Amino acid sequence: QVQVVESGGGLVQPGGSLRLSCAVSGNIVSFNAMGWYRQAPGKERELVAGITRESRTIFADSVKGRFTISRDNAKNTVYLQMNSLKPEDTAVYYCNAELLVIGVAGYRDYWGQGTQVTVSS
Repeated sequence: QVQVVESGGGLVQPGGSLRLSCAVSGNIVSFNAMGWYRQAPGKERELVAGITRESRTIFADSVKGRFTISRDNAKNTVYLQMNSLKPEDTAVYYCNAELLVIGVAGYRDYWGQGTQVTVSS
């Protein structure tokens, strides 16, 4: 009914860059906020960056100045540009979309399967 598909993860050296993409499709009436979360081994899932429908953004303190988030509403896609990557950024990154879906009452959160980001030399 709804597909949330991340791409762009991989292995990168410290100081490098990666761009994650998240494409959302399905029986969607409307989008609200979208965002990226991450979960490292042994840790809880945490918000990395979020963006509202009006493109207001929020970032975790640990990524401010290094990561940017953007969205293309025409393509139902959200992006996470990650620069100056550090080993502590290593985690599985998950896309989240707050959606109003045909046949479902109210906005609800939908998640992707996650994409691995590994920062290592």
